[in-house]
Amino acid sequence: MIRSLRFALSLALLPFVSAVAAAADTPSSAPAAREIVLVRHGNYTPDTSVDEKIGPPLSPIGVAQARLAGARLHGELSRLDGLHVSPMQRARDTAAAIGAEFPGRAFEVVDDLAECTPPTRRAEVMAKEKPEDAAACKARLDRVFATYFRPAQGATHTDLFVCHGNVIRYLVTRALGVDTAAWLEMSVGHASLTRIRVEADGRFKVIAVGDVGHIPANLRTGASGDADRSLAAPPLETAPKSGVAGA
Repeated sequence: MIRSLRFALSLALLPFVSAVAAAADTPSSAPAAREIVLVRHGNYTPDTSVDEKIGPPLSPIGVAQARLAGARLHGELSRLDGLHVSPMQRARDTAAAIGAEFPGRAFEVVDDLAECTPPTRRAEVMAKEKPEDAAACKARLDRVFATYFRPAQGATHTDLFVCHGNVIRYLVTRALGVDTAAWLEMSVGHASLTRIRVEADGRFKVIAVGDVGHIPANLRTGASGDADRSLAAPPLETAPKSGVAGA
């Protein structure tokens, strides 16, 4: 009798146990936080002879900056779920240097991350831009924001974007919820890190903007006030030879 009751109870609980097991095997679809790391490309030397849609490669100092950024990211990121890069050469070179710290991981090229100039308050800047070009830039950066700056699903995600100064500053204004035309009131240096957290409920937290703590002061370029620098050996200053009396 007792055995029969146990068997009947087991049969009754079987659907419940199966449902619990299936739920355990199914990834959660609940909203989760997303960590976004935006890296500006390293230093480069402008070159009008190359295709402006691709742009020039990194300079030697830019490669050094990118490698320093990669070393820092490798030491700080416990996980890296998405890697995204602008199609422009200086960004791709920076991504390659960073990627050396994350072997086996490939970057997704996102055309919308290419450098452009969105509308700004600065009249002298807008005087050089075609209104339709500025509007198109704004539209695609808004598309980047809508696509990637949203909560993750199931577990916290970390996404890395290697792109450009204008792109990063515009996206920061979107995260802050301020006038996007204010983006040019910020400055971010070459190979700097900007961190934004998207909470599970969709709120944004700007953690850092233009962090260059991984780059020595004498290698920093690209931000307002930074000097032009080079890895070329400087000329050695020597004192005049002194004569030896009585020789």
